[in-house]
Amino acid sequence: MSGMSRARLVAMVFALLPSVALAGACDAGSDTPPSSAVAFEGARIIVGDGAVIEDGVFVVDGDRFAQVGAAGDVEVPDGAARVDLSGKTVMPAIVNAHFHLNPEREARTEQLRHSAYYGTALAVSLGLDEGNASFQMRDEVLADGARSQTAGRGITSPEPGRSEVPHWVTTEDEARAAVRELAAQQVDIVKIWVDDRGGQYERLSPELYGAVIDEAHTNGLRVTAHVFRLEDAKGLLRAGVDAFAHGIRDMDIDDEVVELWRERPHVVLVPNLPGPGVAETFDWLSGSVSAERIAEMNANSTDRPQAQEFFGIQARNMVRLHGEGFPVAFGTDGGSPWAVHQELADMVRAGMSPADVIVAATSTSAVFVGADDLGTVEAGKSADFIVLDANPLDDITNTRAISTVYLRGVALDREEMGAGFNSRAP
Repeated sequence: MSGMSRARLVAMVFALLPSVALAGACDAGSDTPPSSAVAFEGARIIVGDGAVIEDGVFVVDGDRFAQVGAAGDVEVPDGAARVDLSGKTVMPAIVNAHFHLNPEREARTEQLRHSAYYGTALAVSLGLDEGNASFQMRDEVLADGARSQTAGRGITSPEPGRSEVPHWVTTEDEARAAVRELAAQQVDIVKIWVDDRGGQYERLSPELYGAVIDEAHTNGLRVTAHVFRLEDAKGLLRAGVDAFAHGIRDMDIDDEVVELWRERPHVVLVPNLPGPGVAETFDWLSGSVSAERIAEMNANSTDRPQAQEFFGIQARNMVRLHGEGFPVAFGTDGGSPWAVHQELADMVRAGMSPADVIVAATSTSAVFVGADDLGTVEAGKSADFIVLDANPLDDITNTRAISTVYLRGVALDREEMGAGFNSRAP
C-alpha cells in the first residue's frame, strides 16, 4: 500500500468508524517502525465459502488480505494499525454475475460507483454492450467503483421493436460468425436469448443455439442462456450450455431436466428471481436515494397475487436444483445498484438459507465468472469486503445495514458518494 493510499484508509477509518481504536502504526511515540498493514479485529467473519469465524481477525496489507483467522491465531505485524470491529459482521463484497451496464462511459462509471456503494465488487454486463467503452473499462480500476466484465453484444433471433444491440441470427453461418466476432473482442462470456417474449417472436432454434455453443467452445468461450421454458432448458443442456442467466419460468421442473443437469453437474444457475409480488418498503435506500423517490417506490410497491404465483414457480425450481447440489450463483438483471440486496432477500424468501445465499453471491459467483481474487475473505485475495452493523445469517436483510465498504483495501467514503448520487439523480 502506498503512503497515500494507506493514509486514505486510516482517514476513512476515522471518518466512518468513530469507535475504532487505532494503534501500532498510528502511535507517534512508538519505537516500532510503521507497517503498511492494518489489522481488523473482533468481527464475525462470514468467509464466503460457508465458514464463519466468530471473533475473527484479518490483516490487510496493500490491496490484499494477508492473514485471516480467529483471534489468537493471527499474528498481527509489529507497527500495524488496528481497527476494532467488535459487534460488526464482515462478509466478502458481492459478485453480480448478471447485470446490465450502460454502454456510455460516464453513465457506466456512475453505475459501477453506485454498485460499489451497495457492496458490489464486480458486475458482469450481459449482452447489451455496444461500442468500445465496455471493453476499455473492463481493464480499468475505478478507485471507488466496482470492476466489470462484458459479454459485448449477445445473440438472439430477430426481435424488431425490442433492441437492435444483440446480433440477430437466422442461419447457422450467421450464428457462428457472431461468435467469432465476439471471440475477437475477447468477451468474458457469450450471452444468448432463447425466448419468444410471450409469442411475439420466433425463439432461437436448437440448430442456431447449438451452432453458437459449438463455435463458442471451439473458441474457448462459455455460453450463458436467457431461458424461459422448461423445454428449451432441456435442449440447451443437451447442446452443452454452460450456464443459465435465468431460472426456468413456465412450469415446475421435472425429473428429466434434473437428470440432464446431473450429466453436466457444473452447469451454473443464476436465478435472477422476479419480484416476489409482496409490498415492501425502501426506506433503507435513504443514503443515496431522495426522499421523494423513496416515497414513490413505497407507494408503488403492493401485493400482487399473479406475481406471487410467477415467483413461486421460479422459487421452487431454484430450491430443487440447489438441493440437487448444482451450483447456484447470483445476479440481478437490470441496472439497479441496490437490487443485490433485494435478490439476496428473495433467494432466502424462496427457501435457501441466508448462509447458502451469501455463498452464492460471493464465492460461487466469483468462481463462475473467473474472478479468482474475489469471493472470500481469504489470505491472498483482494481486500474487497463489507462491514455490517448486524448479522445477515440471522436476517438476510441485515446486508443492508452497511457500515463501510472496502474495495482493494480502501474504505469508500459512502457519505460523500451517497450525497453525490442523490444530487445527480434525475
